[in-house]
Amino acid sequence: MNAPLPDVPEVRVVGLPQLTQGFDLVERLDLSMHLKVHGPLEPIAGERLAALAEEISLRGRGGAGFPFARKLRAVAEAAIRRGVRPVVVVNGSEGEPACRKDTVLLNRAPHLILDGALLAAEALGARTLVVAVTRNSTEISVRAALAERGLSDRRGQPLRARVVRTPERMVSGEASAVIRAVGGGPALPPGRRERASESGVGGAPTLLSNAETFAQLAVAARIGPHRYANAGVDGEPGTVLLTLSGAVARPMVVEVPTGVPLRYVLQLAGAPPLPQGVLTGGYHGNWIDAAAVHEAVVSKASLAAVGGSLGAGAILPIGPETCPLGEALRVANWLAAETAGQCGPCRLGLPAAAGGLSDVLNGGGPAALEALREVVGAVKGRGACKHPDGSARFFSSSLSAFTDDLAAHVLDGGCGRPTTGVLPLPAPGYEEAEESIPTGERLAVDWTLCQGHGLCADIAPELIRMGADGFPVLSDTSVPTHLRGRAQRAVRRCPALALRLEQAAGGGSARPAERPALPAASRKALGPGRG
Repeated sequence: MNAPLPDVPEVRVVGLPQLTQGFDLVERLDLSMHLKVHGPLEPIAGERLAALAEEISLRGRGGAGFPFARKLRAVAEAAIRRGVRPVVVVNGSEGEPACRKDTVLLNRAPHLILDGALLAAEALGARTLVVAVTRNSTEISVRAALAERGLSDRRGQPLRARVVRTPERMVSGEASAVIRAVGGGPALPPGRRERASESGVGGAPTLLSNAETFAQLAVAARIGPHRYANAGVDGEPGTVLLTLSGAVARPMVVEVPTGVPLRYVLQLAGAPPLPQGVLTGGYHGNWIDAAAVHEAVVSKASLAAVGGSLGAGAILPIGPETCPLGEALRVANWLAAETAGQCGPCRLGLPAAAGGLSDVLNGGGPAALEALREVVGAVKGRGACKHPDGSARFFSSSLSAFTDDLAAHVLDGGCGRPTTGVLPLPAPGYEEAEESIPTGERLAVDWTLCQGHGLCADIAPELIRMGADGFPVLSDTSVPTHLRGRAQRAVRRCPALALRLEQAAGGGSARPAERPALPAASRKALGPGRG
């Protein structure tokens, strides 16, 4: 199957729409239609804006869930202390294959996101606004929205606004990777952790949050905290956007108030009535079983209580007809290929973990399972960014959620079910534009020639390891660009001439998608402000 999600899947709403208001009228709300649907928006004084974010318990909707008010105040305090203008960044870099909520907003309601970002820029006294996006469709929509407002990156404007394109990769949406890309560098985490509120774009204090967060701020600023809290549960008021895919009849993005039963949302998308598991929070999230699905409601607290996570809002059920560990292996191989290639836990640990899971599924027995758990444990908490931690969480959750299937593979040689490829992954040749992207090539061995010298595993341990039988075991992932030279050296140095690089089935090195052409096209730090 492996059908990638479209940029803009079907959009549904449970209850009254807030973020998706007007979607039943037009495909995209331009500025004129946006104002007709939502009405005008007045600036809000800095401290009042922070208080509003606190009243509605607004947290980042990109997965980390950091309180927005704390971030806003931290940026303001740093800007005042250092005497520099801060920068506002909208993170629309949605590189996870199972997430489309930010892409839907950027394509269909870009002005709602810009409203929230401009409110924050006004309150902070920022003179630079950057919107980071991953896809052609989102870039075109945001550029058009900026042009409709008369915003551009030309000198002399009170606010300079621009769009930055990042590659469609898991690590490119990490905050430090976005900031690095905005500064003209590669969209990869820098390997050192520094608070954006202190030093972000160009070294200036930077307010960075994802697209839905800014849209939520704009909604609350218009209707006020009391009306905003009419939907949702205490402590987590309002609505959330979820992306539903996996074993569903209709992949969709749905706006739903917090507190709605998770089983109802799954039923809306046509999920199996008794899924054998539901992945919550996306590919850095956690699996929950059918019993937990019937207990949980849509909220961070409820999902956490049953072992799940809201994360970036991706919900993926799988039915009884597929091997859940086989599905997990497909995702594990993709996660390993998404490594930034900058630290050992990511560069070596994730491919080793994916290979270990493959060993478990292919009859490695208890020894393979124990080795896999050891590798996953070694990855946790040691990466230069959050990708190793999130991937390790996925591995651990997959092992603990499907114990019966795990026992069947470890003790009986398999569960007897095929892997149907129900979890969405990018199609071969998806957007590639940075250092550690997949090349579309794989290593292959001619087993009639291989003599088990092991030199290849010494040269490229990220891609090849020696198996218990003394022969090489190759990674199932496409060779990342930053490891291609090492793979070529391993091929050249093979004494038996048994190793080769070949084009992956259906793959090929993709060229970055063409960029659309640019259309023609008074602020204070947190304090008294205006309005």
